[in-house]
Amino acid sequence: MNGYANNKDQLMARLKRAEGQVRGIARMVEEDTYCMDILTQVSAATKALEAVALSLLGDHLSHCVAEASAQGGPVAEEKIREANEAIARLVRS
Repeated sequence: MNGYANNKDQLMARLKRAEGQVRGIARMVEEDTYCMDILTQVSAATKALEAVALSLLGDHLSHCVAEASAQGGPVAEEKIREANEAIARLVRS
């Protein structure tokens, strides 16, 4: 079972909203909307996806990493490494 199983409906709702925002941005470009207005919408879509990423990361930490930590050994080390890499990717973006 995935760590996000309990939040799947919320994640899907957020993703659908972000998808709608991206479609709206494409429409704005097609309609030659003012650059700054498009950038505002890009920022909003980016924040929406960041919220999804943070939710997934939280679920991963509280479910997958917690379970692996209880087991200990190489499994725990691998899950912690994965979490560290995911955090690093989010911070860089």
